[in-house]
Amino acid sequence: MRVVAALSGDLDGGFAVLYEAYRGPVFSTALRLCGRWAEAEDLSAEAFLRAYRALCGYGPERIAELRPRAWLLTILANVWRNGLRTAARKPPPGPLEDAPDPPDPAEGVEDAAARHETGRELAGLLAALPDAQRAAVVLRHVTDLPVAEIAEVLGVPEGTVKSHVSRGLARLRRLHDQGEGGIR
Repeated sequence: MRVVAALSGDLDGGFAVLYEAYRGPVFSTALRLCGRWAEAEDLSAEAFLRAYRALCGYGPERIAELRPRAWLLTILANVWRNGLRTAARKPPPGPLEDAPDPPDPAEGVEDAAARHETGRELAGLLAALPDAQRAAVVLRHVTDLPVAEIAEVLGVPEGTVKSHVSRGLARLRRLHDQGEGGIR
């Protein structure tokens, strides 16, 4: 793998390759886990910072065995869970539905409005899921991780991941249907 080879050759240069390769998936996962743009930026930055610090203590053998995507998402999930525990002791921030979307200069006004509404709706629905289900659904259907990697990231058995994803999707469907005024 290109990233692992780059890390083995030069930690600082290799970390830049790691960051460029995985910043999108890490940020996207963070955004869907927490639902707020600024918080997702903070989560992503903290995950990469912790990854760099960890790499500084890894030997060549450990770097060679590294599975970067799963490893980074494990760090991200841990940072997110730690934040949830800390937040449980503080008053909650504003509603998740108010998360801003980044502007795309090539996108038309109507398309941007439609995307914004869809993103708001998804953020609101995901926020209604229990944390374990939200993490499993986001990692499976937003980040597109296989079940085995999700199990590794979350530190649970594969069967538990499948259960969380299945129950989370069923709950999302119910919530979506209720939002449209009834059950299908």
